[in-house]
Amino acid sequence: MRHPVRLGTALTLALATAGCSTAAGGGSATDGRPAAGAVSITSCGRQVTFAEPPRRTVALDQASTETLLELGLQDRMAGTANLKTKIPAQYETAYAKIPVIAPKIATGEQLRSATPDFVVAGSADLYTKDRAGTREELDALGVPAFVSAVDCPRQNPPGTTPFDLLFSDYENLGKLFGAPERAGKLAADQRAAVARAGENAAKAPRGAQRPSVVYLYSVFNGMPYVAGKTGLPSEMSRIVGARNAFDDVDEDWPEVTWEEVARRDPDFIVIGDLSERGRPGDSAAEKRSEMARHPVVSKLAAVRDDRILVVPGIELDPSVRSVHALGLLANGMKDLGHVR
Repeated sequence: MRHPVRLGTALTLALATAGCSTAAGGGSATDGRPAAGAVSITSCGRQVTFAEPPRRTVALDQASTETLLELGLQDRMAGTANLKTKIPAQYETAYAKIPVIAPKIATGEQLRSATPDFVVAGSADLYTKDRAGTREELDALGVPAFVSAVDCPRQNPPGTTPFDLLFSDYENLGKLFGAPERAGKLAADQRAAVARAGENAAKAPRGAQRPSVVYLYSVFNGMPYVAGKTGLPSEMSRIVGARNAFDDVDEDWPEVTWEEVARRDPDFIVIGDLSERGRPGDSAAEKRSEMARHPVVSKLAAVRDDRILVVPGIELDPSVRSVHALGLLANGMKDLGHVR
């Protein structure tokens, strides 16, 4: 926050006016333990406690917004921000009733205007002084902040998969909002979807014969951004019996060169279509065009033989939609002949 003292005073007054119940306002006993009847979870190393379910939640990104809508919590939402693509049809009616506090990344002032009692985000980098404010600042003001477990790798048990962490998000949010049944059903349905996609692995070649894949997320100034080791697509690849060709790069979406893509010579390519975001190089058509006219990449068998799958780009980042992209990947591998 650029002006933490001013923001702190204004936000505290706004919260008092709204009459919201938060962790600092009665959710904890005087010795630091949750009060009787309070609900408490741990989010990215910090305890989040409520005496009663949140009533004025702000979601700082599209992934968080859609998770809350999928859980049927639109009546508990006081604002959304940072919409990258169109909201899916099944959420449109509910989404239309929620104020948009910022079309892009929300600032502390924009967050304050919504008088929240809870803030939810898919990534920790939305909680900085020059954005919504740090979690410590918000907590001191009586506004607990939730971060998706997927973005807190150091806080999670070894071997926990990104999908496991997504499902734990659903269950933790369901617990806080008093909606454990809805959250449990969502997690169970998506676990089943992951299991179905995983049936591919038993029918695909193993070891060094596993088909390799490059995930092309965006093209900016002519340079490709692909999925690295720490992004969700690496886990998707493992589930369906493929190998991410850039699994040796310890980043989510590293910028590489077209020559390096050609050197990896993937068996197939997955294009993330970000047409709705609207930046140059975002659409699947633009990415196909870039590959087709590149003197080296155009000669790859995957490009020449059109061994290309197109999935919604937003679904390649962790969200309630990610299992859909996983299913497209599994079915696409069958269509391309990589699964017996």
